[in-house]
Amino acid sequence: MPEAILSLQNAEIFQRENLVLSNVNLTINTGEFVYLIGKTGSGKSSLMKTLYGDLNLEKGTGSIVGFNLNTLKEKEIPFLRRKLGIVFQDFKLLNDRNVFENLKFVLKATGWKEPVKIESKINEVLAKVGMETKGFKMAFQLSGGEQQRVAIARALLNDPDLILADEPTGNLDPATSVGVMNVLNEIHNAGKTILMATHDYALILKYPHKTIKCEGGELFEVVQQKSAT
Repeated sequence: MPEAILSLQNAEIFQRENLVLSNVNLTINTGEFVYLIGKTGSGKSSLMKTLYGDLNLEKGTGSIVGFNLNTLKEKEIPFLRRKLGIVFQDFKLLNDRNVFENLKFVLKATGWKEPVKIESKINEVLAKVGMETKGFKMAFQLSGGEQQRVAIARALLNDPDLILADEPTGNLDPATSVGVMNVLNEIHNAGKTILMATHDYALILKYPHKTIKCEGGELFEVVQQKSAT
């Protein structure tokens, strides 16, 4: 039996007082790659924020990587986020330090202490995203695609059970987007579970995976058409 890493039943997703998605039923099993699509304002980001504890789950039931979203307490959120790798559209790198120090900052904040283990882990995740020679570069010296690769490396640091990627190619040109998508696919093929919010339909056609759509306040699975070649 496949094991559910994320499950929502009859959930209602709110953005402040506004109900943006109702009657949400979603199950993602370990090892899946799932796209979350929909227009701006359709509820994609609110759903993502609910999953990583930024918004409360007001109604319905939900669990993610072993945490109950209904009873999630403020003090549990850092532990939830250690089991999630979160990749944002705008990278969120620290511009006053280099790539290595960006990643070291996260490891130290999550309790890593031994310099040798820290260095080894950073080298490992940079290699996974093709950035092993860029550790000395300042964040602001990198291209957008390189910054996003570092952001993906950062998401991998604590070996997360699930990666939530919120519009990871939203600020990138098409060629760079393909490079970032190749990285995410390689990570998925190595066994990681990924939920990726996107409005880039070209990528979805190029790399088909299970697709869920937010539209009209509801969430439903899209049956993908095979692209004519």
